[in-house]
Amino acid sequence: MALDISWKKIYDDTKMGEHDFSKEAFILSAKQIKESCQDFKKTAEKEVRILCKQDSREDRPQVFKDKDLFILPKHNGEYYIIQGEGYMDIPDITTPIKEYQSHLDFELKSSQIGDSEMQHLDFAYANSLVRTFMNDPSLVLTIRGRKYTPEFSFATNGITLTVDSVQTEVDAGYEGIDSIVLIEAKNSNTTNTIIRQLYYPFRQWKENTGKTVYPMFFEKRNIDGENIYYMWQYEFVDPNDYNSIRLVKAERYRIVR
Repeated sequence: MALDISWKKIYDDTKMGEHDFSKEAFILSAKQIKESCQDFKKTAEKEVRILCKQDSREDRPQVFKDKDLFILPKHNGEYYIIQGEGYMDIPDITTPIKEYQSHLDFELKSSQIGDSEMQHLDFAYANSLVRTFMNDPSLVLTIRGRKYTPEFSFATNGITLTVDSVQTEVDAGYEGIDSIVLIEAKNSNTTNTIIRQLYYPFRQWKENTGKTVYPMFFEKRNIDGENIYYMWQYEFVDPNDYNSIRLVKAERYRIVR
């Protein structure tokens, strides 16, 4: 696999194997990655963005799997390589499907065009399912797209890291009177994901607003010909601890009129 070849060369060129990960993270620059991979021909073998996109445990290069490593962005053009657990499992929801009565008094025709996770998330919000699941009728859509984090520090696997101006993106964010709800839409093949996907936006909006921030996953599945909406709510028990993530609740719904 292209990823394996490229990262083995980066690992060897930077002498990463000589680093003591128990004391601190290894800092790697985009420039070092480009220099190591400059002679490769394929885009997937040398493009920094592609090489550093390791959203699941399975996406990691073999050398990372062998050495128990994962990657986190530090700043624009800089990355941390850390030893330990950087990912979280996403449990399946097997409890009975709850029937949810739509709060709309008309049928949404536009939501029937296409089949993207985003449109299903919008449909669930328009029907007030997000508000109901979170027990917060004040939630309104206010966050979407790419933003950049303020500076913040946190601990992971016994190591303290500081990040600044890292690009984040959420599928939808909702603000209520006292809280922020951040949702990442996923597909049914996702059984684990890098904690960063929830943690960086969590810290970003906590720092920016001072409100309580609730990270969530959302997924639409088709079961026996009907759309069923899956929702997971998480929390970080210690906001300064990357690995303190905990599942609060999970439900699945059928929206009926």
